[in-house]
Amino acid sequence: MAKKAATPKAAETKPASAPADKSGKKLATKVEVYTKLAAKSGLTKKQVSDVLAALTDMIGTELGKKGPGMFVIPGLLKLKVVRKPATKAKMGINPFTKAPMEYKAKPARNVVKALPLKTLKGMV
Repeated sequence: MAKKAATPKAAETKPASAPADKSGKKLATKVEVYTKLAAKSGLTKKQVSDVLAALTDMIGTELGKKGPGMFVIPGLLKLKVVRKPATKAKMGINPFTKAPMEYKAKPARNVVKALPLKTLKGMV
C-alpha cells in the first residue's frame, strides 16, 4: 500500500489577520499615519518621523525615574505613571469553584495610565 503524501500544517491554516474593528475597518498603518500628517502639516514624511521620535524621547524622560511621572499631550492625553508596590503571596478563595487557592506574589512595578482629555472625548 502506498503512503499518503504528508501535507504541511502551515498550508492548511489561515494566516493570522490583523485585529480589526467590529465594523470591518482596518487600523491605519505607520506609513499611512506619517503620510496623512505630512500632507496636513506641509512637512515631509522624514520630518514627521523626526517629530514623533522626539515626542517619544520626551515622553520617556518625563515618565522615567528622574522625571515628574506625568506628561500631557495638549488637547489629547494625559499620561501618568502609577507606581504599584510589591504584594505578598496570600491565600484566597477561587470565586468560580469556591476552592482555596494561593495568589502569587507580584514585584513592584510601574504602570502607565493614559487619560483622555476633554477635547479627545468630544471627538469620539
